[in-house]
Amino acid sequence: MTITALMPVYPRSGVRPVRGEGAYLFGEKGERYLDFASGIAVNLLGHGHPHLTKAIQDQAATLMHVSNLYGSPQGEALAQRLVDLTFADTVFFTNSGAEAVECAIKTARRFHYAAGNPQRHTLITFSNAFHGRTLGTISATNQDKMRVGFEPLLPGFAYAPFDDLEAALALVDDNTAGFLVEPIQGEGGIRPASQEFMAGLRKICDEKGLMLVLDEVQCGMARTGKLYAHEHYGIVPDIMATAKGIGGGFPLGACLATEQAAQGMVVGTHGSTYGGNPLAMAAGNAVLDVVANAAFLEQVWNASERLRAALGQMLPNHDHLFDSVRGIGLMLGVKLKVDSRAFVAHARDHHGLLTVAAGENVVRILPPLNIEEHHITEFVEKLSAAAASFEVPAAA
Repeated sequence: MTITALMPVYPRSGVRPVRGEGAYLFGEKGERYLDFASGIAVNLLGHGHPHLTKAIQDQAATLMHVSNLYGSPQGEALAQRLVDLTFADTVFFTNSGAEAVECAIKTARRFHYAAGNPQRHTLITFSNAFHGRTLGTISATNQDKMRVGFEPLLPGFAYAPFDDLEAALALVDDNTAGFLVEPIQGEGGIRPASQEFMAGLRKICDEKGLMLVLDEVQCGMARTGKLYAHEHYGIVPDIMATAKGIGGGFPLGACLATEQAAQGMVVGTHGSTYGGNPLAMAAGNAVLDVVANAAFLEQVWNASERLRAALGQMLPNHDHLFDSVRGIGLMLGVKLKVDSRAFVAHARDHHGLLTVAAGENVVRILPPLNIEEHHITEFVEKLSAAAASFEVPAAA
């Protein structure tokens, strides 16, 4: 037998973490890495945060799982906090971002079904989007690298160029249910949507009774200096998927919706065996304890401004390699003039710096949200050293 025990669907690197502490990961042999990947925007409080760790430990010793056949005081408490903090009136808890997006898709379609318009089932999505790896969520993207070999895909999606309002509006017809969009594309290259684009989608949804569905799996939960990224645009969605940072490292996601948008989600229409289990709810509540306040959000924004300024000073020293900085808050990207995957591997393997590659040759910078000044200094020094030692491939 030649296949590995772990199904070989990931190109795993040689980094093998066994322990984490704050903004650092430690490997099997004691190697130390500065973690500015955060599990791809998941470990928003770093590793081993005392409040989050204690909440999980205490709940694990009390009650981990009972199923959704019973009442959920833990789920009700976290849902109410999210309702109080956001546009939403109701919440469905999931175990991942893909599940949260699946729930959002179902909620949008079911809204129109309940309103007597079952033909309105098509969601308009956008180029280079990433919404997850289920059949539903890969059907919602036009990226061949996620779709090839899994056909037939699910119908009910149309695709427009990202941040092109005119193209998006041109696809609206009698079958349109709404739009599914990331306010800031993550895997697609840390691309924030424009104000015109987001406001325009909201306007057409209001005019035509469509659903604006936001995927804030990566850009949500305080990462941009707002609790959710759509707050930067002064709009609200009808439905929103959130995950990653909401559990601080514990598997947790959620689909949030207004009462109107969720009118079709009645008993029997959706479910999850593990979704909303008491252990996940404890993690979610602990995360909100830390991040859902003005002081923490200001701290995130201030850290992002310092990091962006430091990058702005450093990048010109390596202008053969670096092009520009993009993003909002602590969801930043550095666009390279060469393959970002090769550079991410070099920085990781030779300088102990963990980042994440993204589309458009962008290096994603997704540190814990509670980083301090010395972490920023260390990061920029390591990035600069990696740039100085990186051998740019010769032009073909």
